[in-house]
Amino acid sequence: MGSSKNKSSKKPTLKSQIETLEVSVKDEKDKFLRLFAEFENYKRRTSKERLDLYKTASQELMTALLPIKDDLNRASKEFEKSKEKSLIEGMSLIKNKFSDILKSQGLILIDINKGDDFDAEIHEAITQIPAENDKMKGKIIDVVESGYKLGDKIIRYPKVVVGN
Repeated sequence: MGSSKNKSSKKPTLKSQIETLEVSVKDEKDKFLRLFAEFENYKRRTSKERLDLYKTASQELMTALLPIKDDLNRASKEFEKSKEKSLIEGMSLIKNKFSDILKSQGLILIDINKGDDFDAEIHEAITQIPAENDKMKGKIIDVVESGYKLGDKIIRYPKVVVGN
């Protein structure tokens, strides 16, 4: 009988140890799953941040080059007044090459036309002038300076004249 007492006294202890271990395994599994989920979120977040940084890394350089692009556009218009075809072609090649390089780096011209609705989120109104007719009120009368985006971010708002 002495041996049966030892078996019965050990059985509840083993059962309680198994239950304790099962709870412990469950807790560790839960901790592991949480840590794994946090790590996945971290990877996703850093990947997005890296992509955003890559998209806008050249923003300062692009902003510095925009006045040169404007000057090339103005010079090209003046060259078009010339009768020298070789000058016109040469200027056009330089301007197009420069524009293509900027486009390949993610620069996008914001397309605006006269008569478009003025949107304060996208356009910068530098002045208002009386509209020719009621149809042109709140519309863009003239585009003074082109605007550009780098990816989805506007790096220079287009400067426009609005009718009132």
